[in-house]
Amino acid sequence: RDDCPEAGFTIKEALALLDDSPVLLPEQLSLWRWIADYYLCSIGEVCKAALPSGMKLESESVLILNAEGDTSQSLSEGEAEVLALLRKRKTLKVAELQRRFGLRGVLPLVKALLDKGLAFVREEVRDTSRHKTATHLAESEGIPQEPLPSPLSEAQGRVKAEIEGVFRDRGVCLLHGVTGSGKTEVYIHLISDTLKRGGQVLYLLPEIVLTAQLVDRLRRVFGTRLGVYHSKLGDRERVELWKRQLSSEPYGVIVGVRSSVFLPFRSLRLIIVDEEHDTSFKQQEPAPRYHARDTALVLAQMHGAKALLGTATPSLESYRNAQEGKYGLVRLMERYGQVEMPEIVAVNTAELRHRKEMTGQFSLPLLNAMRSALERQEQVILFRNRRGFAPSLECHACGWVPRCLRCDVPLTLHREGQRMVCHYCGSTYAVPTQCPNCSCQQLVRLGYGTERIEEEIQTLFPEARVARMDQDTTRTRRAYESLLRDFEQGRTDILIGTQMVAKGLDIERVSVVGILGADTMLAFPDFRAAERAFQMMAQVSGRAGRREKKGLVFLQAKDTSQSVIGQVLRGDYEAMYLEQMEERELFQYPPVGRLVYVFMKHKDRSVADLLASEMASLLRADFAGRVLGPDTPPVSMVRLYHIRKIVLKLERGLPMPAVRRRLRQLQDHVLAQPQYRSALFYYDVDPY
Repeated sequence: RDDCPEAGFTIKEALALLDDSPVLLPEQLSLWRWIADYYLCSIGEVCKAALPSGMKLESESVLILNAEGDTSQSLSEGEAEVLALLRKRKTLKVAELQRRFGLRGVLPLVKALLDKGLAFVREEVRDTSRHKTATHLAESEGIPQEPLPSPLSEAQGRVKAEIEGVFRDRGVCLLHGVTGSGKTEVYIHLISDTLKRGGQVLYLLPEIVLTAQLVDRLRRVFGTRLGVYHSKLGDRERVELWKRQLSSEPYGVIVGVRSSVFLPFRSLRLIIVDEEHDTSFKQQEPAPRYHARDTALVLAQMHGAKALLGTATPSLESYRNAQEGKYGLVRLMERYGQVEMPEIVAVNTAELRHRKEMTGQFSLPLLNAMRSALERQEQVILFRNRRGFAPSLECHACGWVPRCLRCDVPLTLHREGQRMVCHYCGSTYAVPTQCPNCSCQQLVRLGYGTERIEEEIQTLFPEARVARMDQDTTRTRRAYESLLRDFEQGRTDILIGTQMVAKGLDIERVSVVGILGADTMLAFPDFRAAERAFQMMAQVSGRAGRREKKGLVFLQAKDTSQSVIGQVLRGDYEAMYLEQMEERELFQYPPVGRLVYVFMKHKDRSVADLLASEMASLLRADFAGRVLGPDTPPVSMVRLYHIRKIVLKLERGLPMPAVRRRLRQLQDHVLAQPQYRSALFYYDVDPY
C-alpha cells in the first residue's frame, strides 16, 4: 500500500477479522483523529472512550454467562468449548482464554458468543433477562399518526424564524433564552423540520439526569424515530443503538450526553447543544479530555450540518463568538405564557447569625417561605453544591484533618454507612474516634453537604416528604428516574441537591428555591469562578415559578455585597459578561487567550519535581514568558501518583498545530531518559 508507515516500524500480521463489516464510518474516524490531535491524546484513548464495551474486546474483558441465552443455536467446536467452560466457571477473563486456547482466533470465538446472546461483557448486568420491545405505528390498522409539535407562541415563532435566517448565512447560532422561555419547544419544531427533509439530529444534554424528563416529551412527538444514548444504559443497549445507526434504518433523533458525539451518523443535519455553558460537557478523567460542545461544532462542520447552542447563561467563549459575528445570536428574553421571572432575595447569613435569626443552615425568611409553600401543597428545591454530610473533620485541639492515604485531599464525611470517603479515588475509611496526633476525642465537622441539609430538613419539617439528588443517590439509571418521577408527580415535597437540580428541570409546582452558601462558589481558585457562580445561581433560580405563579428564591450568603450576587439579583448577564471580559483581557485568560495544562505524574515525589523542572526549562526555550510553573496543583497526589503542573498561556493567533507538535516532541525527548521512563504525561487543552 502507498500509505504504509515509514521505515522503522514492524508490520504485524492480522490474527483475526472480528467484524463482518466496518463498525465506524469515515466521518467518525476523521472526528476521532481530530480529537486525538487537538486534545493531545492517542487515537487508542479516543477509541476506548468512544466504543461500547461489547465492541472493544480486550484481554482485561470479563465474560459472563447469559443464563437466558438460546442454547439451541448451532455452535462451532470452539464456541461450544468456550461456552462449556463458561457454564462451569460463570465468568471468564479473555486473558484466561488466550492462555488456554492460544492468541489466534480467541476473540472471534468470544464475539460469536456475544452476537448469539450466550454471553456478555461485564458492565451492566441487571437488564439481561429483559425482552426488548418496540412500538410500531401503522396507519392502515387504525393506529393514529404521531402528534404534531405544539404550536409556538408569537415570541417562539419569531425566534425560530430568526434561527433559520442565521442558518442561511452561518453554521452556528447561539440562542440566549431565559429560563422558562420555551427553548425546548423551539428545538422540537426545528427537529421536526429537519426530519421532514430526511436529515438526522443530535440533541446533546450535559447530564444524564435531564434525559428522563426530556425523552418523555420528545417521544410523544417523534415516537420510534427517537434513540437515547448515555452511560447509564446497559452495554447491550448501547451496542444495539450503535449498530442501528450503521444500518439502513437509523434513528432520526439521538438524545444523549457528551459521549453521543462518537456515534455514527449518515445524514446528520442539525446538532442542538442544550445548556451549552455547562461544565459537564468537558470530560476530565480519563483521556480524551475533550469538550463535547466544541467537538460537536467540528462534527457539524464535517457533516455540513447546522449547530444550535442554547442556554439562559451563555459561556463567555460562545457569547464572545456571537458578539464578534462568528456565531449568529438570537434572544428569547420572556418566559412562555408571560410568566414572570422569579423574585430573588439576598439573605446575609452572617448578619442573621449574629442576630440569632438562623436555624442551622437556614434563615428564618427561607423557613417561613418553605412552610407557606408546603401549606399550599407546593414544592421546594434546596441547592447546595457539596455532597456528603460534611466536607471534612478537624481536631478541635490541634487542627488535624483526616486525609486520603492515596490522594492529597481531605476525606469527606458521609452519614450513610458512617464512613469517610475520598472523592478522587473512591477509597473509604472508618470515621476516626480520636485524633492520632494529640488523642483529643473532640473532632469537629467542618462545613455541610447535602446529607447534612437533608437531616436538618427532616427534623424541621417532619411531615414533609424529602428526597436528595446528588451523585450518591443517582448511581443507577432507575434511581435518578425514580427520584425525578416522584418529584414530578408530587410525591416529594422538598428536593435537596447539588448542581443536578439546577439543570433544566421543569416542575410545575416548585414555588420556592433556596440557594445555600452561595458565596462559597466564588471561593474556588479559578479564573472562571465568578462566571460559573453566576450561571449556577441563575440556573437554579430559574426552577422557581415555571407556570402561572411567580416564584421566590432565597440566595443565602455570608457576604451579599459581591458584584456577581448583585448581577444574579438583577438577572443582568450583560454586566457579568462585561466585568469578566475586562478581567480576562487584563490577564489574557480565555476567551482572550488560550490555555494548555501540562501534567506530569510519578510515584516518586523527587522524580516528579525533577521532571517538571526539566520540562519547564525546555518549554521556556520555545515559549518564553508564556510558560507558568511548574507548580504543585491543589490536589497534588492521586492514587499514589505525585502530580506536577505547567501552564501554557498562549495568545490567539498562535499556530496551535505547531504548538501541539512541539509538546509531543518534548514529551518524547524527556521520556527517552531512563530516570523518567515510568513517568506519565497528560494534557488538558482548553481546560474548563
